[in-house]
Amino acid sequence: MHMSNQGKTVKAHYRGTLDDGTQFDSSYDRGEPIEFVAGAGQMIKGFDAAVLDMEVGEKKTVHIPAAEAYGERSEDMILFFPADQVPEFDKIEAGMKLFLQGPGGMPVPATVVEVSPEGIKLDANHELAGCDLNFDIELVEVAE
Repeated sequence: MHMSNQGKTVKAHYRGTLDDGTQFDSSYDRGEPIEFVAGAGQMIKGFDAAVLDMEVGEKKTVHIPAAEAYGERSEDMILFFPADQVPEFDKIEAGMKLFLQGPGGMPVPATVVEVSPEGIKLDANHELAGCDLNFDIELVEVAE
């Protein structure tokens, strides 16, 4: 009988791909599994749920809809900043990544989508927002 991994510290290797097969992340490439507390919300929902009932050494492939990954794209995350509020405005070009001050001082990455004389338009959606994700997950270790 296998107990749930809920609340336990687990280590897992994973490879993440988009539906078209593009790999966006892989712990194998870094050589280190990721470590997190299962079920504690440290990972995206679909990934968290997948490891709860896995056993060490088990491999599983999961398809995670956008809503359980990084969410849908939101128009609320398209932000406009007037030119006079933007430091080094003359150096900014579309496609650049800037960091905004998020809640609690956490930097939030945003992509410049448009630059006009009036100011800049930023997209602060997660770059994987709106994407369904696929993960090959291998549970490496569960700490008791």
